Amino acid sequence: MALIMGLVLLMSGCVTTTDSRFSREADRQKALENYVQLATAYIGQGNLDRARTHLERALEIESRYAPALAAQGLIYSAESEEDLAEKSFRSALSANSSYTRGRVYYGAFLFSKGRFEEARTQFEVASKDTAYKDRGGVFYSLGLTNERLGDVSGAEAAYRRAVELTRGEARTLLSLSRILVEQGDYTDASRYYSRLQTLISRNTRLTHSPESLYTGIRIARHFSDRDQEASLALMLRNEYPDSVEYQQYKVLIDNER
Repeated sequence: MALIMGLVLLMSGCVTTTDSRFSREADRQKALENYVQLATAYIGQGNLDRARTHLERALEIESRYAPALAAQGLIYSAESEEDLAEKSFRSALSANSSYTRGRVYYGAFLFSKGRFEEARTQFEVASKDTAYKDRGGVFYSLGLTNERLGDVSGAEAAYRRAVELTRGEARTLLSLSRILVEQGDYTDASRYYSRLQTLISRNTRLTHSPESLYTGIRIARHFSDRDQEASLALMLRNEYPDSVEYQQYKVLIDNER
């Protein structure tokens, strides 16, 4: 950071008097962005002290800089300082109501506290920002929130948008497949689940979870595909014998005997 700031000062000294005001403003904005970027990286590493230091420097430059305030909320949340976290998230949105990333952070915070109605409101607003890079992730979070609120049709709609926007990300395909099974739409569920299986087979970094295996088992049972069911059930038993899904499968089998 010292090197970055040194370069910023050096560059600002090389411009003409006419351009100096614009150059200083650009340097100031770049410094703010760099501080928050570094702080966010440290938060991801769990180094909250280093992150806090960078955010304090950013806030010294601009006390109402929304990205810094939102990142500060992440630190407080990680430290279980719930009141301070919420205050920081609210301050970020008060400073800039268009800062979608801060709104997503706040929505995730509310979701983690079981405040699902409030979380849904934040995610719904965030989902309208068509320029936000992780808009698919916002719809996925909205789908999860709708599920917690018992809004199955709302969850399905959100998951469908998530699938479209992420071009078939594994977690969105699974969630949409599962919610369709819950609604009894096995034909559509099978279509999305087939895409998930193809994705897993082509990417060595992806593996089945208990949830994905049990979803596939339910689809296979509906279509009387005994080979597919047996294959998925064997994987579930061997890889996740202590999972809730395996217990559910055993109950399912026992009820039919």
